[in-house]
Amino acid sequence: MEEVWSILKRQKYKIVGEHSAVKICHWTKKSLIEGRVCYKQRFYGIESHRCLQMTPSVAWCTHKCLFCWRPVEYTETKPKKHDDPEAIIEGCIDAQRTLLSGYHGFLEKIDIKKLEEAENPNNVAISLSGEPTLYPEISGLIDGFRKRNFSTFLVTNGTTPEVLSSMNSYPDNLYITLPAPTQDSYERICNPQIKDGWNKLNESLEMFPKIKTKRRILRLTLVKDFNMENIDKYSKLIEKAEPDFIEAKAYMYVGYSRKRLEVDNMPRFEDIVEFSKLLGESSGYKLIDSAQDSRVVLLSRN
Repeated sequence: MEEVWSILKRQKYKIVGEHSAVKICHWTKKSLIEGRVCYKQRFYGIESHRCLQMTPSVAWCTHKCLFCWRPVEYTETKPKKHDDPEAIIEGCIDAQRTLLSGYHGFLEKIDIKKLEEAENPNNVAISLSGEPTLYPEISGLIDGFRKRNFSTFLVTNGTTPEVLSSMNSYPDNLYITLPAPTQDSYERICNPQIKDGWNKLNESLEMFPKIKTKRRILRLTLVKDFNMENIDKYSKLIEKAEPDFIEAKAYMYVGYSRKRLEVDNMPRFEDIVEFSKLLGESSGYKLIDSAQDSRVVLLSRN
């Protein structure tokens, strides 16, 4: 694993403990320097500069997705040992402050009040890299952040329905990534490392309506020439999951995904809008917002 740690550090990840990591979000930087905000602030009211982007499973995943920005060659599907949730939380907050410390040398160029707030985050996005539900104490991690008055976002690929069904603490925003409309396209894009990945994803979609949390969201990561067809089949999966919101978002040509895909596979914002209009017509969901910089469209049931 030393090689993957070295690669991630070069990509500005801060490794925490044995298997967690933090990285300052692009939009945190934009907010501090330019006053611009990400779509999460626009859609859900989360302040971009106060968001802690982390993962408790930086190299654990059940997929090796073509669109992943991580070097997926170094992927494990089962943790050998794991750190305590409290140690992860404290380590991640400290890592955020360390990564932000360099901005103190450019105080004339940034919003000082925002920097102070950024060093005391109040929202955690449990995503970044890997599959977070492979961390055996994911409920304890969410509880620990909530006790510190954090709002919580969790993004899962849906291949661990047994974890989703047994969690005793759910995040405020629970995302399931819906990467494809059919099993063939799913296997082509996600390269699942477990048996029955497609069936497990569908099992998670089926239980999604029963999960009690503030917002249930389906995230569609759209890759041109790979998964932007069969809209009627997407709609059937959406009907099964009954999400509160759908985020239709373009794949971004960044990181190690550039070794697997071409820049032409990154949809334009106009492509995402057109796809979303067709999806809305097919599924009954309405387009309610969008963020051109992030190439994302938000659809809602109401």
